[in-house]
Amino acid sequence: MKILTSREMRRIDRIAIDELGIPGPVLMENAGLRVVRALRARFADVARERTVIVAGKGNNGGDGFVVARHLANSGGRPEVLLLAAGDEVKGDAAINLNIIGKMGIPVAEIRTAAAWKAARAGLRRASIVVDAVFGTGLDKPLEGLYAAAVEDINKSPAFKVAVDIPSGLSADTFETIGPSVEADLTVALAAPKIAHIFPPAAERVGELVVAPIGIPPSLFDDPGLKLELVEEGALRRFFGKRKRDAHKGTFGHVLVVAGSVGKSGAAALAGRAALRTGAGLVTVATAAGVLPSVARSMAELMTEPLAETAERTIAADALPRAAALLKGKSAVLVGPGLTTNASTAEFVLGLLPKVKAPCVVDADGLNIVAAKADVLGRMAGPVVLTPHPGEFARLVGRPNDEVVRRRLELAPGFAAKHGVTVVLKGHRTLVACPDGRVFVNPTGNPGLATGGTGDVLGGMIAAQLAQEKDVLGAVLSAVYAHGLAGDVAADRLGEKALVAGDIVRCLPAALRALERAGGEEREGKGAGT
Repeated sequence: MKILTSREMRRIDRIAIDELGIPGPVLMENAGLRVVRALRARFADVARERTVIVAGKGNNGGDGFVVARHLANSGGRPEVLLLAAGDEVKGDAAINLNIIGKMGIPVAEIRTAAAWKAARAGLRRASIVVDAVFGTGLDKPLEGLYAAAVEDINKSPAFKVAVDIPSGLSADTFETIGPSVEADLTVALAAPKIAHIFPPAAERVGELVVAPIGIPPSLFDDPGLKLELVEEGALRRFFGKRKRDAHKGTFGHVLVVAGSVGKSGAAALAGRAALRTGAGLVTVATAAGVLPSVARSMAELMTEPLAETAERTIAADALPRAAALLKGKSAVLVGPGLTTNASTAEFVLGLLPKVKAPCVVDADGLNIVAAKADVLGRMAGPVVLTPHPGEFARLVGRPNDEVVRRRLELAPGFAAKHGVTVVLKGHRTLVACPDGRVFVNPTGNPGLATGGTGDVLGGMIAAQLAQEKDVLGAVLSAVYAHGLAGDVAADRLGEKALVAGDIVRCLPAALRALERAGGEEREGKGAGT
């Protein structure tokens, strides 16, 4: 599902209306109907609720007028508070304002903050408030009458539903630009916008429903639309049932190069996660003195000792042995728990150009690469980097807060420059592709903000790369399943108590749920043919 900017949405609207000939009033009618449908799904008898529609003079207000008409047609008695004079309403919105006026639906025209104070009493009596003041075109903070209206809407104890976007938010940024409605439900029209998806703006959205309004889906297939929300249905094929004649070689052999004294757990978590994600074989190559603790973590893991430094990290002298281990491997993970010891860094920078299979670089591998990013251009196979914001800040040489603020720009820029896939971890993890596309992962919860969860993700991505020829699909499916396993763990244990090992333990349940969902979908399709 594409995530659009306001400009992209306006362009699609224009094509639908001007080139395809879909009348604007039809789209407005569909929008209002979708809001009414959402209300009916949440209230046993919405017509019995006291509904107040706070409307602006633009098309968002027009959608609100349609809502009022359909509620009245159902036996309700909605009221409309119009934050403008009636003659200021133009176009399609004017058509619908004229209709509800002739129907006798009360419309109060409010043009000043003083007039608003006299009219706002209706909000206190309302059980539902429909916010139809501003849509996705807003780009500056609300002031005066509009700011006062938003403040009083937020004070109302009523259930608040926003039409398309809570008034006061800009569709094009996840930052809050000024006062805005705190909605319980937002019905996004046609497609989600940036503010719907990313906090802090998304915290004002409440429950998000994305509602089609009659725009042909083909208009969203434009390759110029680069930002996309990952949907489970598109990933289920990566979790289907296995063929009867499959064997361990069918599902690939993952090499994990990780670990040091005090950080053996990182290597163990990555290896265990790779096995639980379905890799046929997993070998963990680690510093010799660390190997016993890794080997004890899971009987099914294979291990290889590598030469170590006096600090018991992997030494540069281990390069020939590690290079030999690359033979026959389907995917490689480099980085968890390695440290940035000078000898270890020499080892990593020497090993990476020798990797021909898909390679995931994580954790200390990223910290080492940050000083010598040119090594990425010398890698032969697909490369996936999995930084958290701090690691990515080191990769791009920018402050951490700037990385967070500009991640939708910086992540795809780095991916394109170096020809790699970037998995920028965090709430709404981003997967940025070398071709400029960016995918937003919807799964996961704050319980994942604990040490080791990134090591688990690295192992999962490597396992999916070992099993799938589709590099992007492998990465997206692993990121989605990782978050889903975290959601399963949080449901069982709570977010606060969740640790990385719980994600590995909950992986079977998450993967089974994805497999079952895919099976049910296929069975349903078969029954209809």
